[in-house]
Amino acid sequence: MSTKNLSEYNPDTLPDASDMKIGIVVSEWNYDVTVKLLEGAREFLLRNNVAPENIHVAWVPGSFELIYGAARMEGSEPVDAVIALGSVIRGETPHFDYVCSGVTQGIAQLNAKGSIPFIFGLLTTDDMQQALNRAGGIHGNKGVEAAKTAIQMIYFDRQLDYLD
Repeated sequence: MSTKNLSEYNPDTLPDASDMKIGIVVSEWNYDVTVKLLEGAREFLLRNNVAPENIHVAWVPGSFELIYGAARMEGSEPVDAVIALGSVIRGETPHFDYVCSGVTQGIAQLNAKGSIPFIFGLLTTDDMQQALNRAGGIHGNKGVEAAKTAIQMIYFDRQLDYLD
């Protein structure tokens, strides 16, 4: 099975991000993975002219808490988008299914509110190696993909604001 490299993109398609403010909420659970997702996202944002002081990072204990963390970041920081980064690795119990489903639904509900974009950067893998492969390994870095999506969605939002 072939998996696309999550870090591939065409830099010519990205809008100017120099005035964008982006929040990143990161799960401490599976820290070896999530810190790499954060590094990928932060490096991508800096490389695309987001000022360091416009990148707001907050940590939450686990992936389920990403929902609350993202909602609170929207309310407490002046951000144009919030990226939620986490990693859930399948275990021997159905816990994996409940956490993945809950986070997916929670981030979707935040997006449905329509105030700012909330970017889903949750890895859901069968084992640690799959997670590492997607956190800077052979399949790129989901954090980069999430940061790219944040820039594109902020730009999308701003285009719609001009139509109002």
